[in-house]
Amino acid sequence: MKPKTIAFDADDTLWHNEPYFDEAQARFCELFQDYASSQEILGQILNHQVKNLPLYGFGIKAFTLSMIETALQITNHSISGKGIEKIIAIGKDLLQKPVELLPHVEEVLQELKGNYKLIVATKGDLKDQHRKLHDSGLGHYFHHIEVLSDKTEVDYTKMLGRLDIQAADFLMVGNSLKSDVLPILKIGGYGVHVPYHTTWEYEKIDFEIQHENFSAITTINEIIPLLGH
Repeated sequence: MKPKTIAFDADDTLWHNEPYFDEAQARFCELFQDYASSQEILGQILNHQVKNLPLYGFGIKAFTLSMIETALQITNHSISGKGIEKIIAIGKDLLQKPVELLPHVEEVLQELKGNYKLIVATKGDLKDQHRKLHDSGLGHYFHHIEVLSDKTEVDYTKMLGRLDIQAADFLMVGNSLKSDVLPILKIGGYGVHVPYHTTWEYEKIDFEIQHENFSAITTINEIIPLLGH
């Protein structure tokens, strides 16, 4: 594995993210506990999120709209304006969460900077992801920040074309096998999976990856010896 460019996913790869969504969903379930069980409510939120992806994409704003649709559905459209206001407050709180780096992230970036071109390739709200990168203090390590509407083979191919990067010279590091690894392997790049302790249901896969360009590590600092440093 001799990449020239290394891309990092952002949420749950560089900093914590999914626990904030879990907390937001718990608050939502508490608001509507008289209408349905938490399991039913979470299932409906996920259904709305997946259905809305072609329209809204990923991120907190899309999640908030899906919560509102879920509330309308489970209350049979009887939710009050105050109820909608409380849901919007949950979304706004998510947009103001602090950025907490994951262990070893900065030391890894310090080690790699200068030897590779480093970029961020992430999904989500453009404004929110730029805010988090700014607050993280990591921006100076990266040559380029790419906020993608999705992470399919087509999306990665277009990104590599814009940046004049060959897939064979490209390594993607992230916590999602579905979004950060599989599409890259299919277009001829390298993928490294660094797991996070909780994963959004949409990002889960039910099979093991067997590929010569794939590596799995347990913590992000294991990428250093993997690259031969």
